[in-house]
Order: sequence, then C-alpha cells, then structure tokens
Amino acid sequence: MKGIIHKGEAGLSGTSYGEVTPIQVKSDEVRVKLKAAGMNHRDLFVLHRHKPEEPALIIGSDGAGIIEEIGEDVSGLKVGDEVMINPGLGWNEISDAPPAGFEIVGFPYNGTFAESIVIPAKNAVSKPEFLSWEEAGVLSLAGLTAYRALFTRGKVQEGMKVFIPGVGGGVATFLLQFALAAGAEVYVSSRSKEKREKALQLGAKQALDSNGNWQEAIGGKIDLVIESVGAATFNQSLETLRPGGTLVIFGSSTGDEVKINLRNFFYGQHNILGSTMGSAEEYNEMIALIKKHKIKPVMDETYTLDQYKEAFERLEKAEQLGKIAFRIN
Repeated sequence: MKGIIHKGEAGLSGTSYGEVTPIQVKSDEVRVKLKAAGMNHRDLFVLHRHKPEEPALIIGSDGAGIIEEIGEDVSGLKVGDEVMINPGLGWNEISDAPPAGFEIVGFPYNGTFAESIVIPAKNAVSKPEFLSWEEAGVLSLAGLTAYRALFTRGKVQEGMKVFIPGVGGGVATFLLQFALAAGAEVYVSSRSKEKREKALQLGAKQALDSNGNWQEAIGGKIDLVIESVGAATFNQSLETLRPGGTLVIFGSSTGDEVKINLRNFFYGQHNILGSTMGSAEEYNEMIALIKKHKIKPVMDETYTLDQYKEAFERLEKAEQLGKIAFRIN
C-alpha cells in the first residue's frame, strides 16, 4: 500500500509519499481501508518528535473508512462496516488525566495517512450516516479535544458566556459549534477578517480582532475561556474572565511559558485547568452530541496523499479555516 512516511530527517524534509508494507492484524484488531484522513497540528509536531534514527513512521491521527479484515477475537464488528477511528489508545473511562501508557494514533505507532491502518477493534466507531467520508475523516481528534475541554473540564452550561481566542483551526471551530449546541453565548477572536466573518455565520455573538482591545469589548464578563494560543493571548484571556471564571488550556501554539499577576489571579478567584484529548467514554458522548445536533466539521481544503507538501504548508502557515482533509482511494 502507499502512505506518507517520515524517516531519516527531522521536519517536512524527512517526509515522503511511497510504498509501505502493511502489518498483520492481531486477534483483537481490525484493518480499516481508509477513505479519508484529517490533519492536525499534532502532525507538525510529530515531524520533530519522531527522531531520524527511529524506524520509518506513517503519520496521521485522524481517519475514517471501511473495515476490510477483523481479528479472530473481535465481536460486534464485521467486514464492510463504515467506521471512524478514535485516535486515543489506552484511555477508556473518563478520568482526571490520561492513564499511564496512553498514546495517540500516528506516533509512536503508524497512523492514518495511508491506504489502510490496523487498530484495536475498540477504536473503530460506527460512522454517522449524515457525515461524508471527508467530514468523518477529520472529526475525531479535534472533536474529542474540544469536547473534553468544554464539557468535562470547562463544565459548560446553557446561558454561559464562552470565549474562544484564535478561532479558525479545527478544535476552535468544534468548540464554537459545541458551545452553541450547549446553549452558550460564544465570543471569538482572530487576526483574519475572513475567519471572524465565518465565526459569525456559524453563530458567534461577537468576533474580535486579535490585535484589538478585548477588555473594552468583553472584559470582565466571560464565564469560560478555552485557550490554545498560549503566551500571546494568555493574560488577555484571563482579563476577560468574570470573578470566579474558568480558563481551560489545551494548547500553546505561541509559546509554553507565561508570566501572570498572581494577586489579580487569586483576588479574581479564577480557575485555570489543563486539558488534552479525552477518553473513549468522552468520545462516545461527543458522537452522541454531533448526532443529536447534526453537527458537521467546518471543512477547509481537501488533498490527495501525494499532495501532502501543500497540505502541510497550509497547516503550518495557519491559513486554514476548519479542517484539512486527505481523500484516499
């Protein structure tokens, strides 16, 4: 089969498209013939986390397709079933943090940017019929990350005011859609006028210029901020919170280290919570939510696997609005 392989050199220069050897299906596993796969910022990080001296790796964490082979101990699934891949490996029940040994499809194990993938049978989840292959292929990692951050950690409730800095990427657009489905009033920010306009079309109450004065627009009245931008926006995000408000962090794309005024923080009675990915239980809850509200991913460009360089460059430049997909087979 063919796939996108990383080996021998850090970064995109170590990536190629070519022939790879399929692996055997174990007794508790299934082979999925992939119809689509989705890109995440994690794919960019893996190009540097996967060391040049390590064996070749098929990258990619999101995908959807048709089961074409099942292990002898697998029940409840059959050849021909249409499934999405839950990329979380080894995190079954909702818990305060991932268990020891938790991993994500695409590193350190082979991923979805190929014509097929072998995964544990419990990670193959029935595809909602109303989703196209491309929509199903991009949904899982970003959707699960958004769901846990918003519901499990942020405990969003109807009527809450929720702020999402840096709207435009996959998780942020899911956050917007999920928060609206929960009955929240949603505010967003972006440097891009196009992304701000799209957020308003999706239902955001207000879309702010990232370079503007957030305090003047929404300061002091937000119940919940879901933050992933990091150092560039962290303190502005804190300043938008009402006394006792909560900030949930699931990423730090502009830097990991921040400096905060502790006195303002503890006088404000604020809460800061970390979040990442989610459990199989939360994945199933997320699927139930999108089925109930017929939520579809916001789609950006779709590429074929051999166009991977263009796809990676678009993601790296943060030009996308929604999810970037690969169409396979």
